[in-house]
Amino acid sequence: MHSETNQFSLNEDQKAVLDTANQFAKKELYPHAEKMDNEEWWPDGIFKKMGDAGLIGLTVDPKYGGAGMSYVQAGLVCQAFGRWNHAVALSWVAHDNLCLDNIYRNGSDYIREKFVPGLCSGDLVGALGLTEPGAGSDALGSMRTTAKKEGDYYILNGSKTYITNGSIADVILVHAKTDINNRKKGISSFVIETKNPGFKIVSKLKKMGYRGSQTSELFFENFKVPAKNMIGQEGQGHITVMNGLDFERAMIAPIALGISERALEISIEYAKIREQFGKPISNFQMVQSKLADMYTSIQSIRALVYSVLAECDSSEKKQAGKGKIHMNTSASVMFASTTTNKILDYAVQIHGGMGYMWESEINRLYRSSKLLDIGAGTTEIRKKIISKGLLE
Repeated sequence: MHSETNQFSLNEDQKAVLDTANQFAKKELYPHAEKMDNEEWWPDGIFKKMGDAGLIGLTVDPKYGGAGMSYVQAGLVCQAFGRWNHAVALSWVAHDNLCLDNIYRNGSDYIREKFVPGLCSGDLVGALGLTEPGAGSDALGSMRTTAKKEGDYYILNGSKTYITNGSIADVILVHAKTDINNRKKGISSFVIETKNPGFKIVSKLKKMGYRGSQTSELFFENFKVPAKNMIGQEGQGHITVMNGLDFERAMIAPIALGISERALEISIEYAKIREQFGKPISNFQMVQSKLADMYTSIQSIRALVYSVLAECDSSEKKQAGKGKIHMNTSASVMFASTTTNKILDYAVQIHGGMGYMWESEINRLYRSSKLLDIGAGTTEIRKKIISKGLLE
């Protein structure tokens, strides 16, 4: 983190990033939110629009087409997107952080030059291929997808599921077993192109929330990937996975912040116009109490999320996946998600019967609440990471 930045307040550059992303999201993303939710629909070309606006490749060196910004600034973009269209925000994180930032940090010069500029411009859409059918929290130990070396290629066979951007991705960072006898390790990481033969989208998955964000099950059948598309060393993919997961946790938490901010905003608006017993419900102390609790919770999420993003900026990037950063990124997303659930519960209660109706915006926000308890490592796994760090 830059020395002139206070962890708990934004400097002018950071405020400018948040403001730019907020204006873009309100104008370009919010109008799509309802249709995306109703129809599980994705607006084609939206990544290109984000790229043209300079809102992709935030943490990537400008020489590869990125913005050369901090994780704090990238998190602010995620927060703004979360306010106005959390389904796009989720797809943006999968592209910008899980795929692009990971490839940029861990990839060879060849991989950087081949894939990073297109991902930064939005001409290519990225995804991460980690989770498999039958393997959730034990993603590494239960991995079944294999990669066998044949000459200058590896041959991939297996499937991946719950893959955000799976059906729209051009480039996927895929983790596969190169040593099937090594349960926890023996994993290698590859950058694959989905246009090549042997890649299939098995099914598009229907979700409770974040519905416009395209989530799919993928299948690899004798899929050839050049050996030079490997990230890092053979059998060292677990490092890329754990390292990436910490940055993912830090970067996904701001979605919860953005959703919570929007929930408070529309709850205040509704409380002022909804009348019962001859006056607006904002006059009732029980409603005021909920609004006060929501505001305080949002301030708490913001303080922790920003401070952990700042920690990511000041940490040695290769150190992620262990130690204090491992604990704190887990704490950030855990607190953000569980607290957002309470905020959204209050928000629906303030909306009353209207909050239970599918077409209301607060209903859409409420259905988003559970995902961050599950994705990027469940709440239970986060608690395990934190307690292990405390007890060591």
